[in-house]
Amino acid sequence: MTGLSPKRTVVPIDFSDLSHQALDKAIEIAGKEGEVLVIHVLTELSTMEPGNLYGTVTDEDRIKSAQEFLRKKLADDKYARVSFHAVVGDAGREITSFAERESADLIVIPSHGYGFVKHLLLGSVAERVVRLAHCPVLVLRS
Repeated sequence: MTGLSPKRTVVPIDFSDLSHQALDKAIEIAGKEGEVLVIHVLTELSTMEPGNLYGTVTDEDRIKSAQEFLRKKLADDKYARVSFHAVVGDAGREITSFAERESADLIVIPSHGYGFVKHLLLGSVAERVVRLAHCPVLVLRS
């Protein structure tokens, strides 16, 4: 993609095919000079979740597990320069906060293109990221 040359690009991953396509596009945009940071946002566990209730599952364990899974899932050589991060919280807020902390120049995010009713009920992470981001956001549609 000509005209874009970000130094740091953030790509949220939810393990869908669309998010993997967004990662590939971000790597292409970043080229050899740019850095790509992948973030996966875990939802907060309900207070009544058995692991939370009995104290057997911690957010730190979940984050570590998600990072290991990302490394294994994206073990291909083309992802060698990608760094993997995981956090717990609201996806839209966490993605934009992470991008700001990391001084990102660009966020590349897929849009799942839900219908009107589903969008009304669930909201859109991509829409929230566009509204909250401190830097440009490239929204990829399928």
